Amino acid sequence: MKVAVIGAGAVGQLTASFLAESGVTVTLVARRQEQVDELNINKLTRVNVDGTKTVLNVASTTNLATLPTQNLLVITVKYGHLQKLYKQLALISSDIPLLFMQNGLAHFEEALNLPQTNIAFCSVSFGAQLIGQTMVQHRGVGLCKIAVERGDQHIFRKLLQLQNSMFPIEMVGNAEQMLFAKAVLNSLINPLTAVLQVKNGELVTNKQAFLLLENIYRELTEAFEDIEHTISFGDVVDLCRKTAKNTSSMLADRLQGRKSEIETIVGVILNKALVNGHNLPTLRTLYHQVLAIEESGERS
Repeated sequence: MKVAVIGAGAVGQLTASFLAESGVTVTLVARRQEQVDELNINKLTRVNVDGTKTVLNVASTTNLATLPTQNLLVITVKYGHLQKLYKQLALISSDIPLLFMQNGLAHFEEALNLPQTNIAFCSVSFGAQLIGQTMVQHRGVGLCKIAVERGDQHIFRKLLQLQNSMFPIEMVGNAEQMLFAKAVLNSLINPLTAVLQVKNGELVTNKQAFLLLENIYRELTEAFEDIEHTISFGDVVDLCRKTAKNTSSMLADRLQGRKSEIETIVGVILNKALVNGHNLPTLRTLYHQVLAIEESGERS
């Protein structure tokens, strides 16, 4: 099986490492030639959750167009980089399946405008953090949920055969529902950690942060009646505890002075809530705080 992973950030490198470890021929597609050169020289290193290191031989390139025919393209870039990428993907054979691994919901309908026959979406809950350009730290085992929105499930089901307990994969039925559930979880955790500058675990150990977490959950369940049936508040607390030492992606973006995914995650949720007649005041305040921090260029 030949798989190209587009995006050499934390999610892309961790995914590529487990695919390569399972015997898949993997090519990482990165934006910067400097990173490609370093990956080709030093290989890809994964720091495992137990502290050991696994070094993997993964090819790397910046040129998606010159890749040999692949069995699957896994797109792990953040939403902000998707717009340029769509144009390149549209030129690739419609027979090559695409698997999108982005947070939020904004990319869902956009991706389905592509000509590819087989398109699936993935929601991940593992922890991953880049350490330099060629090393990724696996900070927590989490499920990869895959939902096929268009086409044949066969190629995506091949990923289930990888059977790695450290990188569990599960097929689910409804892609949009899956992405919405993940966006709700991200809306509960990410903006709070970014504004308060705390790791996930402190949302349940800090009394004031916990009160804010409860308020956001209450607002969301009032706006979306189905949430309580799929995500209990206990699930949220458990996730914070399981990922206690993790730096959320939104906090990591703030610390690095990068634009976050606040619009594609929280913005979409806020708009959906407004359609239902709910303003979500606590979450909306955090949303504007994150945007204000980004506009000011503040990192800490």
